[in-house]
Amino acid sequence: MVSLNDYLFSGDTVLKILHQYSADLKRSAIVTHNSVDIAHSNFLIQIIELLEHNDFLTSQSQRIKDFYKYMTHEYPFLAFTFKGRIKSLIRAEEKFNGYILEYIYNYYKENGKFPSEAKIKSNLICFRDLIAYRIVISMPECHISAGEKREDVELEYLYEIADTLPAFLEERGFTAELSGFPDDRYSERLKESVRPYYRDYVSTPRNTGYKSLHITFYDNLARCYTELQLRTKDMDDLAEIGDADHFGYERSQEENRTRRDIIPAGECVYFDEAYERLTKLQEIELSEINVNMFKALNNQLINDGCGLFRGRQILPFEHLSRFQNDLID
Repeated sequence: MVSLNDYLFSGDTVLKILHQYSADLKRSAIVTHNSVDIAHSNFLIQIIELLEHNDFLTSQSQRIKDFYKYMTHEYPFLAFTFKGRIKSLIRAEEKFNGYILEYIYNYYKENGKFPSEAKIKSNLICFRDLIAYRIVISMPECHISAGEKREDVELEYLYEIADTLPAFLEERGFTAELSGFPDDRYSERLKESVRPYYRDYVSTPRNTGYKSLHITFYDNLARCYTELQLRTKDMDDLAEIGDADHFGYERSQEENRTRRDIIPAGECVYFDEAYERLTKLQEIELSEINVNMFKALNNQLINDGCGLFRGRQILPFEHLSRFQNDLID
């Protein structure tokens, strides 16, 4: 079985690894008549296209920057950042195999049998966040009035910004995608007209405590999907350096082990291969990896210059709040 780990120790670039892994995966899939692995190979080609032909990102990031300019005018008292990234190779590979495990497990649990190749493949056409942007806002204490709570004030502005975003970007060539999020899990602060497009993890946090508003757009000019996430600084801290990040990782590993207990090895080749590939990545020591432009002293101290583990950054825009006296004129 071919896995990404086979290519992470030779000093090659991320692009060369992607080309080799995708080609070898397809050759193996043809020999074994494994159409799921062919779909996997084609998924890797999507990432290659993003990295090799990314001129469209200039146009896309400029149109998203227009919303940044709008916010600097409408909310000069807020501090906020805009960040964009292309999903890292390791994270994309983990997510692809994780989708296979989750779908097969849920199907087996519900139906008492395994899904067909065709059904597994159809479930894999669900990646909408290979490109993602994040808007993080914070209200400085100097702008909080007596008796107000910063969290409440920030939530008010977060939902107000979320109400404006879809129409603003649709005027600039984006189309908001329906989220399929349950109707009873939205905050009343979110306008009813935009609710169908959002996944409101602020009103209904994940089990890890993770909070964020997610919305997916199809960029009609760049012809690709992109996801936008809106958070307060406290939400971002929890997701990036808090319990949501650590606990979510530990929980995903425990879930995978539980699924393996229910579906023993040898019962489903697609589950077996996805489980092995995912487990190998989750157990890898990053300090042992030899990839061009990547260095790790351990699994916490990482200098990723190639988008292997942390993703490739597209744009960073930072707006520091004006002082209250500056707002007089």
